[in-house]
Amino acid sequence: MGSHLGFIRTLFRSDINPSNYKSRTLPALNIIDKYGRTFNLSWIGFFVAFISWFAFPPLIHGIIQKDLQLTQAQIANSNIIGLLATFLVRLIIGPLCDKYGPRYVMVGCLLMGAIPTALIPLIKNAFGLMMIRFFVGVLGGTFVPCQVWINQFFDKNIIGLANALAAGFGNAGGGVTFFLMPAIVSSLMNNNGISQYWAWRIAFPICPLVIIVYVAVIILIFGHDTPTGSWSTRHLHQDTRQYGIQVIYRAESSNNTNERIPITDISSCVNDGDTISYTSHQQTSPTTDTLETAIEPVDTRIIRTDYEISEVPSAIDIWKTTFSLQTLLVALPYLCSFGSELAVEGIISDFYIQTTKNKDGIVWNSQTAGNWAAMFGLLNVITRPLGGYISDVLYRYKGLVAKKWWLIFLGVMQGVFFIWIGLAQLHIYGLIGAMTGLAIFIEGANGAIFSLVPAIHPKFNGVVSGVTGASGNLGGILFGLIFRFLGTDYHKSLWIIGICCVGSNLAVTCISLK
Repeated sequence: MGSHLGFIRTLFRSDINPSNYKSRTLPALNIIDKYGRTFNLSWIGFFVAFISWFAFPPLIHGIIQKDLQLTQAQIANSNIIGLLATFLVRLIIGPLCDKYGPRYVMVGCLLMGAIPTALIPLIKNAFGLMMIRFFVGVLGGTFVPCQVWINQFFDKNIIGLANALAAGFGNAGGGVTFFLMPAIVSSLMNNNGISQYWAWRIAFPICPLVIIVYVAVIILIFGHDTPTGSWSTRHLHQDTRQYGIQVIYRAESSNNTNERIPITDISSCVNDGDTISYTSHQQTSPTTDTLETAIEPVDTRIIRTDYEISEVPSAIDIWKTTFSLQTLLVALPYLCSFGSELAVEGIISDFYIQTTKNKDGIVWNSQTAGNWAAMFGLLNVITRPLGGYISDVLYRYKGLVAKKWWLIFLGVMQGVFFIWIGLAQLHIYGLIGAMTGLAIFIEGANGAIFSLVPAIHPKFNGVVSGVTGASGNLGGILFGLIFRFLGTDYHKSLWIIGICCVGSNLAVTCISLK
């Protein structure tokens, strides 16, 4: 019972590491606490981006295709173009997070994505659709500030779970969108008598646009840059923390109030392994307004830490960090995991419709297929945090190397599932079950990868997060090209993707963490 109460308490109370001011717990249910508020604002910002960014896939194979008279190739091209924009934005946005802080970058990204969302009613043809999808793709960049922001507030013992929960909750926005947008369009047509031409066009300003702008304003007003204040002043708190030193003051006075007075005379300092012991002697003179305060000798044992504060990277730093083997260790598996997830979510509704028609002799409409397809994205709420949580548990017992092998295992297993689904020719409910298993490994791998990211070049966390996030979109583009050129032969596309996933994850096994 006590352990259960202790766990519940951590959901409301932050436990601050005095050496870096990061929380060792995740007070997700306490929005008054700045750590809990930051966690919730970070994932909500990423979540609402999906409502516009992923609004096209559940509509494009049905109502949008009919209205704009799109070919299968044009649909695939629009999917790829949308991912291309996010790829470019994520590359740029990482260094911007290191320079300006993730909060302002998150707000800027949301507001920039809101502009093309407002212009969606102007789409007239396939070219207009592709252009709008390119600029809406800016919203996908919110993932990078989401992760960098979390890294600023949570300590290494909980960072895997915190990152995975924020990303998982945010990613679930893709699943919610598969339910939400078809429902809004259907309601506008059936309950309000709006034509097909206008229904899907005005659905975007009615829902995604309003929500995105509202959340951006909330983040700007109620968010914090860092635990210690604004992003520009974060280095002021580095002087002693870079050595893991926290100065402890103890004062006694006749009015029983403690007064923080800096230590000015260190009479002894002994290096003892991983600790430093020192004793301070200081006395102060009484002042006119306060009673005399005597400072007792203080004996403080200080544990060294490996705290590193984010720095503004130079061009050389960005180049070296981007192309280091350690960055490749997380970027290549993420290219396969999140990349394949993006590509699959672009075709999964049509895949289900095709399977029911060819294998089961029944016909699903776009809303029914979209409802089942939504489950693939919604599983992020459970599977991505689970991948990060298990990674944290393994880290406590076996260190960083366990995180590496865990993400590789998940990556190989996702490849195995892709190959199986591609070759098995399953009926619809068997296919849905297999896709659920695939989602567990894909999304678990996403969580495990970003559990390891904070340990890769921690001084340039924004760069690593940006490159890794961008690699996911690069994977979406590459795997999207497979779907593009193989058309509706989804089974063949899936086993080809599976081979790529297995090979890529096995290739990074030889990369060390240092």
